[in-house]
Amino acid sequence: MRAEAQAYADQINSALALLRRFLDWDRALARLDELNARVEDPTLWDSPKAAQDVMRERRRLDEAIGATRAIEKELADTVELLEMAEAEGDEDLANDAVKSLAELAERAEQDKVTALLAGEADANDTYVEINAGAGGTESNDWAGMLSRMYQRWAERHGMKVELVDSHAGEQAGIKSATLLLKGENAYGYAKTESGVHRLVRISPYDSSARRHTSFASVWVYPVVDDDIDIEVNESDLKIDTYRASGAGGQHVNTTDSAVRITHVPSGIIVACQNQRSQHKNRAEAMKMLKARLYEAELQKREAEANAVNATKTDIGWGHQIRSYVLQPYQLVKDLRTGVTSTSPSDVLDGDLDRFMAAALSQRVTGEKVEVEDVD
Repeated sequence: MRAEAQAYADQINSALALLRRFLDWDRALARLDELNARVEDPTLWDSPKAAQDVMRERRRLDEAIGATRAIEKELADTVELLEMAEAEGDEDLANDAVKSLAELAERAEQDKVTALLAGEADANDTYVEINAGAGGTESNDWAGMLSRMYQRWAERHGMKVELVDSHAGEQAGIKSATLLLKGENAYGYAKTESGVHRLVRISPYDSSARRHTSFASVWVYPVVDDDIDIEVNESDLKIDTYRASGAGGQHVNTTDSAVRITHVPSGIIVACQNQRSQHKNRAEAMKMLKARLYEAELQKREAEANAVNATKTDIGWGHQIRSYVLQPYQLVKDLRTGVTSTSPSDVLDGDLDRFMAAALSQRVTGEKVEVEDVD
């Protein structure tokens, strides 16, 4: 089989192997049989909530198993067709078979990512919190660029974006911002972006045109569903109000409508200023706090299962998960997976899917990749 076709076949087999490993294939088949039997039980709908959970799990497993089997069959059929075409010297048929393998490889990657989004909160909406590191205007500008990048990524996927909280930099960019992304699997995709992001460029704010390195942190946590009970003791909270700083009309800038809540035991701080009343901002901030506490519990479970755990670290050198170099050359490099892009402009315009897919796969395999950072 020609080298190009073999490469596509290897890519497809790799995706299939990861899917089988993630699903725990034999266990998944047994579980699907069990769920199918429960669906046949007429008493299932005596509890609508439990029935919906069963139907949701059954649909997810059935789709994942069906997609895996379909790709396996199509791969075998296409390889057989290619070998027959090569044996008979039919160049046109062989080229068609290679083209089919290329399309199947792309579909296998898409199905793999979809199947990996099966975590407890992956389907939920998500908050994306961005904070500038040390460095003043340069870091503030970088944080603003990251905020735009995630907004553009969300828009590419048909998600709705809301700015929950924002604090502008003194000259440019932002000191911090919290985005709310609403859409299918928003948290599942975005959760791999938690960490420190590094920018290297010739600063537009430096009259000597020197290269600068800037840092900003990203923290992603899911919106908590109403049916998930997160207990928060009022005695553990420190609540501050302040005057909102963003756009919003005369009222929002002349009253202490913005709310900041500190959860003392964990040190988690959340803030909201996008609503017109202090009451509504407090309610939204409490939702954010519960989401952060829930995400912390999810991370704890992942750590206990020896999965990759995104942790909050210092916003500086040695902690970055990805570097973005704009000068003197063009390169974006993920330091966890080794995935690169030579078009930073596309990445900063929201082209993040390859990075997210690789990080999701790494969470399943647990494989560490030795990646050197860029200068």
